[in-house]
Amino acid sequence: MNITSATLTRAAAVAAALAGTAYIVIQFIHPLDVIESLSTQRWVTVHILSFAEAVLALIGFAGIYLRQLRQLGLLGLISYAMLALFFVLQAAFNFAEALIAPLIAIDAPRLAVDIVGLFGRYPAVNDLGILAGVPLVGSILYVGGALLFGIAIIRARVLSRGAGILLIAAAAITPVAGALLPHTLERMAALPMGAAIVWLGWSLWSNRMPAA
Repeated sequence: MNITSATLTRAAAVAAALAGTAYIVIQFIHPLDVIESLSTQRWVTVHILSFAEAVLALIGFAGIYLRQLRQLGLLGLISYAMLALFFVLQAAFNFAEALIAPLIAIDAPRLAVDIVGLFGRYPAVNDLGILAGVPLVGSILYVGGALLFGIAIIRARVLSRGAGILLIAAAAITPVAGALLPHTLERMAALPMGAAIVWLGWSLWSNRMPAA
C-alpha cells in the first residue's frame, strides 16, 4: 500500500467527520451522572464511544492543522496545542469513566459519583485533590482552543471560513450554556461544536491538496 500525504489527509478528514458525528450522538444518549448509571451497559458503551470520539478528534485536528500549517502561524499552533491537550485529557477521563468508575462504585460508590460528577457539576463529598481541577482546565482548553483555532482558520483562508465561524460560535455558546442551563440541557450546546468538526472534516476532504 502506497501511503501518501493525500491518503493521510483523507484519513484525517474522515476521522474529524466521525468525531463530530459521534459528539452529536453522545449528547442524546448520555445517561445521568449518578451511581445507578454506573452499573449499566449503556454507561460503558457511551463512554467507550466518547473515548473513540476523542481519539478521532485528535487525529482529525492534526490533519486540519497540518493542511494549513504555514498559514495558521503561531496562533494556529497555540490553539491546536490547546485542543490536542483537551482531547488527550478527555480520552483519559472517558477511559476512567468507562472501565474504572464502575469498579470503584462497588466498594466506594460515593467516590465514584464524585469522580463522574465532576463534569456534571455535582458537589464532591470526598477530597479529589488535583483531580478537582480537571473541569476548569478542560474548559479553558476546550473553549479557548476552539475560539482561537476558529479565528486562525478564518485568517488562514485555506479551509472553510464558515466552519471557522461556527467553531467560534460553538466555543462562545459553551460557557453561557454552562452558566444558565441545567446540565441535561447544557449538553445541547455541544451540538454546534460537533457540527463544526464535521464541517471542518468535509472541508479538509474537499481541499486536500498539499499547500504550496
